[in-house]
Amino acid sequence: MDHKAPIIELFGIPWLTANLSTILMTLISTIVVFVFCVMASRKLQMKPTGLQNFMEWVVDFVKGIIGDTMDWKTGKVFLPLGLTLLVYIFVSNILGVMVMVTVGEEHYLWWKSPTSDPSVTLTLSAMIIILTHFYGVKIKGTKGYLKTYIEPVPFLLPLKIIEEFANTLTLGLRLFGNIFAGEILLGLITKMAIAFGAFSFIGAILPMIAWQGFSLFIGGIQAFIFVMLTMVYMSHKVSSDH
Repeated sequence: MDHKAPIIELFGIPWLTANLSTILMTLISTIVVFVFCVMASRKLQMKPTGLQNFMEWVVDFVKGIIGDTMDWKTGKVFLPLGLTLLVYIFVSNILGVMVMVTVGEEHYLWWKSPTSDPSVTLTLSAMIIILTHFYGVKIKGTKGYLKTYIEPVPFLLPLKIIEEFANTLTLGLRLFGNIFAGEILLGLITKMAIAFGAFSFIGAILPMIAWQGFSLFIGGIQAFIFVMLTMVYMSHKVSSDH
């Protein structure tokens, strides 16, 4: 069966559309992350246990990423950004791994990973690149920030401008490609499971479980890579030495 996206036109304009499943799953990801963070920090203890212990481990993990890319005195302001990106992207990546839900005779795909939509990942990457420019100007000043584009030699300016666009595309498309490919393969395994009745269903159980486990691993790795590259790009704009 072919899955279709529930897309609607906005204001009756054919080229201005919105994917309702992407919007729904983005909201669900946001709610899941919010509830998880509230539960993990609701009753803080000096000797952490349970969710608090896990959240403190995540915070230390993000601190390590920042410390590897820039001076902590400069980078500590980016801890909330890195923590939010890591948790949100990981949750978004794995939502479509567990189950995919289609509705109606047209088989509209409603439950999926929001990061399997390039509009989401490219928006995230564009937001990161814009933030790097903002903090570059804020920390170095306008003059100091603009000097980074003509150092060490002025003729590198065109290449550095191209690099900004390339970073936006690669950061977003890398995440999209990995998650989208995982969902495509899960869909193919599902088709195989229902193609020939009970026999094919039994044969598809192990591949399904194995790929779901691998997809969880990929979801975590891709969240880590996104945050790592975010901090690398940020360090290029705010650090004197990188």
